[in-house]
Amino acid sequence: MRRGKGLRVFSGRAHPQLARDICAHMGIPLGEVTIEDFPDREINLKVECDVRGADVFVVQPTCPPVHDNLFELLSFIDCLRRASAENITAVIPYFGYARKDRKDEGRVPINAKLVANLITVAGATRVLAIDLHAAQIQGFFDIPVDHLFARPVLMEKVRELGADNPVIVSPDVGGTKLARAYAKELKAELAIVDKRRISGDRTVVENIVGQVEGRDVVLVDDMISTAGSITDAARIAKEKGAKKVYIVATHGVLCGNAVQRLDDCPAEVILLSDTIPHDDAKPVRLVEASVAPLLARAIDRIHRSESVSSLFEGGARDAADR
Repeated sequence: MRRGKGLRVFSGRAHPQLARDICAHMGIPLGEVTIEDFPDREINLKVECDVRGADVFVVQPTCPPVHDNLFELLSFIDCLRRASAENITAVIPYFGYARKDRKDEGRVPINAKLVANLITVAGATRVLAIDLHAAQIQGFFDIPVDHLFARPVLMEKVRELGADNPVIVSPDVGGTKLARAYAKELKAELAIVDKRRISGDRTVVENIVGQVEGRDVVLVDDMISTAGSITDAARIAKEKGAKKVYIVATHGVLCGNAVQRLDDCPAEVILLSDTIPHDDAKPVRLVEASVAPLLARAIDRIHRSESVSSLFEGGARDAADR
């Protein structure tokens, strides 16, 4: 995939390893940039190579620390715009604030829309994202959005697990469409955990709708934040007679006591993609699936002005109302 100097890929400090892996798949060097913090923690950023007239991609998931990574992305986009880059694509493997996509009660902000506005006003001309928590966020942007799905990448690893007579389980009703997509590809049955939310970080799991006794359970979700719901689902699956439990998710946010909860739960494997780095605290049974080849293909097609739809058409149909 060697390209001319018209294509540049840069990385912020959120996930430089993913950007390096993308560039390795494309056969191009990662763009040189200096990013430092002033003593008061303001960002000092400088692009160290010419980008005038270039097609530029900035890889930066807005994972924790969310505000630091978000403002760094905005600063990067503003820098490239002022340096006369022709196109600026914000590559956001994990889009923070995606859960704040609507007013579910009075006097609350819609932060997903606010972030979309900030990215657009900063100067981005396109956004490339993976598994947005709410698909309608694409409509919050007034610039093109390419929404990819990590399921094909994760499915390869799921098949390698060698689950016996598997049943795909959604940890809540909201994840049913995603679970159904996995079930369809594996030709497996579907089950749903009946849970009741008590507070922002506490849920009570009451039952499983479907048959899991004597079978291997594959629990699927788009993200794991505090891991409360997914680990409760794993425990009740075992209580209902599941032989083995595998946890599969795209985004491993893993905040609060998530790592400890995952270590204590009865899952055989915790399968996550690398949209978010897991360099520090991570579950002992973690298996990672790389989205770098997927993003490399998407960047290559965008740069060539070719269709990207073949990379996400199936997922888009299955997750349209997720």
